[in-house]
This record gives sequence, C-alpha cells and structure tokens, in this order.
Amino acid sequence: MSSNAAASTKGGRGKPKSSKSVSRSSKAGLQFPVGRIARFLKAGKYAERVGAGAPVYLSAVLEYLAAEVLELAGNAARDNKKNRIVPRHIQLAVRNDEELSKLLGNVTIANGGVLPNIHQTLLPKKAGGKDKEIGSASQEF
Repeated sequence: MSSNAAASTKGGRGKPKSSKSVSRSSKAGLQFPVGRIARFLKAGKYAERVGAGAPVYLSAVLEYLAAEVLELAGNAARDNKKNRIVPRHIQLAVRNDEELSKLLGNVTIANGGVLPNIHQTLLPKKAGGKDKEIGSASQEF
C-alpha cells in the first residue's frame, strides 16, 4: 500500500501521467494562438529554425494590435450611436490614429469609405459686410 501511495504523490522524474495539457497561449496569458502561429512560422519557411519564444512574442504583438484597433473602432461605433462595429468604424479608427495610419498607410479597407474632409478653399467665405446675408441665403433651405 505504501508503494502505491508514493507513486501517486508528486515528485519523481518526467511528466505526471494523468496531467491536463496546458496551452502555450494560456501559459503566456494570451488570447491569440501561440501554437498556430508557431506552425505558420515553420510552414512559411521564413527561417530554417524557429525559436521557442518567437511565436509567443509574435502572438503578443498581434493581440496588442488587434486590441488597439478594436478599442478605437468600438469608440468610433459608439460615437455614431451604433452597437456593431462595421468596416467604416475600423477605417475611421485607423485613419484618425497617427501611428496606426502610418502602419496601415498602403492598406485598403473594403467598405471603409474615406474620412470626412472638405478642403478649406471650397468652404464658403465669411463675408464681413453687407454681402453676409446674400452669401448665406444659398446655404439655407
């Protein structure tokens, strides 16, 4: 009986036989899949070998970027009184943020539209004298 009790207690060499597997994502405290990114790095032949820390680091960076874009897009959706993020909100979020706009400068977001912008020379001039009422009449309906 003592030999059976000793076998079930912790200690000894190697992994315990009936241990639950823990994902590398949960070990790193990430939501993005470390194992899948490791597989992509190996299959992509970016290098002959892939270190153990590389997919963890890349997963963390991708998760951070996704969280940043989602947070800004959520704010844009709330500003437009919408509960759902659509590509337009992602476009507004990315183009209004200086660093994300630089990162995604050559990226086209489908159904994103453009930033609302009217060039200064196209805006009606503010007349200082008697022309004020005449100029504003065309704008009022």
